[in-house]
Amino acid sequence: MPSKLPDRHSATLRAFTVLESVVGSERPVSLADAMADSGLLKPTVYRILVLLERAGLLLREPNAKRYSPGPRLSKLALDTLLNPALRAPRHAILQTLVGETGETCNLTMLDGNEIVYLDRVEAASPLRLDLRPGSRVPLHCTASGKLFLSHLPRKYRQKLIHSTPLKRYTKNTITDTTLLERELDRIRANQLATDNEEFLAGTTCLAIPVRGQNGRLCVSVAVQAPTARMTLEQSLQHLPALRSAAEYLSATYRFDDT
Repeated sequence: MPSKLPDRHSATLRAFTVLESVVGSERPVSLADAMADSGLLKPTVYRILVLLERAGLLLREPNAKRYSPGPRLSKLALDTLLNPALRAPRHAILQTLVGETGETCNLTMLDGNEIVYLDRVEAASPLRLDLRPGSRVPLHCTASGKLFLSHLPRKYRQKLIHSTPLKRYTKNTITDTTLLERELDRIRANQLATDNEEFLAGTTCLAIPVRGQNGRLCVSVAVQAPTARMTLEQSLQHLPALRSAAEYLSATYRFDDT
């Protein structure tokens, strides 16, 4: 909140407060929303929103007066999460998880209509996938992708599903929107998602949420392996280890704002 800032009269910190309002909302933010959340006056918030939109940090909805994060802000967030200094403690947690499961584990986040890999630790196996930090994969046929889709507000989720071609990657890929909606409802209810050879034939994956500030889903942690070593049923045996890792990872995404 503005009262917690060292100098609420700083133009930079006022702009940052408005950015926090937009980023912290699950839906596009109106001028009134930003005013209420930031505690700033209407003329000030309006000027900041216009400036941030011009800079590419925010996007204004067509024919509406609501704002969402812009491409420049999204890139900044992704670059921050890929920063080696910030990745170090999370990478160590992934290494421990790989030691416990014996399989490859990764950390991913939602970026637009794709999943982006933030980190990945390979198991000691000759069968490997070239999915380095920064790699992108689809939403509808990956465990992490479906997990993030399931947590989106229903209207936005439906809009995304119906406007994006559900490309078939394997015989198991779900390409029917009704079936995918049912799958996403199950995932949200169970708080875990699976990829049963839906993206890559011969590969299974299990993903669960990592929650940050205010309990919101911020990233996903997953275990992935060839079906020759890990069937979908066998992947569930790693659920306790995944949940333990998710708790440790969650602590790295919580910040003291007092």
